[in-house]
Amino acid sequence: MNLSESLQEKYTKETLSARDAQRAAEFIAFGPIVFEVSRVMLKWGILDRLRDDQLTIEEIAERVGCSVYASKCLLEASLTIGTVLVDPATNRFSLSKTGWFLLNDPATRVNLNFNHDVNYEGMFRLEEALKAGKPIGLEHFGNWATVYEGLSRLPEDARSSWFAFDHFYSDSSFEEALRIVFAQKPKTLLDVGGNTGRWALWCVEHDADVRVTIMDLPQQLELMREATEGKPGADRIDGFAINMLDRDNRFPADKHYDAIWMSQFLDCFAEEEIESILVRTAEVMNGKTTLYIMETLWDRQRFEPAAFCLTQTSLYFTAIANGNSKMYHSEDLMRIVEKAGLQVVKIHDDLGQGHSILEIKKLR
Repeated sequence: MNLSESLQEKYTKETLSARDAQRAAEFIAFGPIVFEVSRVMLKWGILDRLRDDQLTIEEIAERVGCSVYASKCLLEASLTIGTVLVDPATNRFSLSKTGWFLLNDPATRVNLNFNHDVNYEGMFRLEEALKAGKPIGLEHFGNWATVYEGLSRLPEDARSSWFAFDHFYSDSSFEEALRIVFAQKPKTLLDVGGNTGRWALWCVEHDADVRVTIMDLPQQLELMREATEGKPGADRIDGFAINMLDRDNRFPADKHYDAIWMSQFLDCFAEEEIESILVRTAEVMNGKTTLYIMETLWDRQRFEPAAFCLTQTSLYFTAIANGNSKMYHSEDLMRIVEKAGLQVVKIHDDLGQGHSILEIKKLR
């Protein structure tokens, strides 16, 4: 199994003492409470107040407008969680390093909101979803086969957190990705699963000669047209409606595409579905076409916390998104690429928030 250097250090040998391991086990057992306490500490502004001042339980209660009882429960729990520290001599609390990251790290905040607004209630049905291979937890929001069909109808907080999560991770890599893709000076680009058209807008702004076709569900193309209307270069963005799960649906073959782009797309499908998509991709490729697959591959992460986040996100796909996909290990994805008659010719790692780009050609 391929593992980056930092993952080798963390995942191949025991690193905890028995006492630390016992605490980690209890941390898991009380995980939902740890999450909610920490979320409330953020929402009520307690962590923010402790960033600059050392405060007592009573002072916190007064400043945030809660009871002393509520303040005491939250601060004592947070002390044992590790987000705050206390001075026993003065009974004053302050922010810990963990609390600082919870308060200030944009990735952590995006992840927290995503898990609260999108995943939390549906994740209670994870076991059912694992057994059924269907997103049973999605029933909390609506009667759709996948979350993508219902994105435009999600409650506003869930919809906002979903898009914030999706855009945060993709946008951080786009600038570097543009340099990789446009080094070949493509004039026509097929954006598969283009969502709201953010990548397409980056492309048409970057190169005044490129024309982009976005392939996605009809509902997503509606959102894309709303999001791109009136933006510079939007007249060079076309839409092609398709349900990629229908294996009879083919890619547009009416013109040649210099580049085919898939960003955070294949993780939305099971392995056999990915193979079908890539087989159909190969049908419209020739020797001059390059396929670029950008994914957050958990085994190629430079820093271990990223791998943790990605493997946990896999269970969002299980319970909420579609029931059968995940954040993939690079070896699994490359194996499917080869089965589809394609070949990875280069891998670009460490883009943005941990993305990799697989540069792919069609086997002759």
